[in-house]
Amino acid sequence: MNKVVDEIRESFEASPFFSHVGFEIVRFDEGDILLKLGVRPPLLNVNETLHGGVHATMLDFILGMVIRSSTRTRCVTMNLNINYLAPTIAGEIFAKGKILQQGYRTVTAEGELFDPEENLLAKGVGTFKLIRDY
Repeated sequence: MNKVVDEIRESFEASPFFSHVGFEIVRFDEGDILLKLGVRPPLLNVNETLHGGVHATMLDFILGMVIRSSTRTRCVTMNLNINYLAPTIAGEIFAKGKILQQGYRTVTAEGELFDPEENLLAKGVGTFKLIRDY
């Protein structure tokens, strides 16, 4: 494996918020990442479905991971738009993403959340600023 990509993976796994939510990296290759989350009661909203903020967090993480692994550059979210398509009450959900457009300072990427049967649960598009060392 690529040492830089491994270091990027380790930086995400070392994030206290990443582990607090309960994310698990299933696959982490350059630009090809699969993220998993087990749905637990503390992550549910008052309707007893997975809270939309958890969807947003997972999409934000997967997009940042795809961008960092591809560009080898730190990034921050500038904008994130989400379409919530189906509720989740239990089990596991997965996330994957891809870069749609990359410039020198910004990257736009798209992510999807889906269940084990590959039913689409949410879709998001985000724009990220690359934090370049000048």
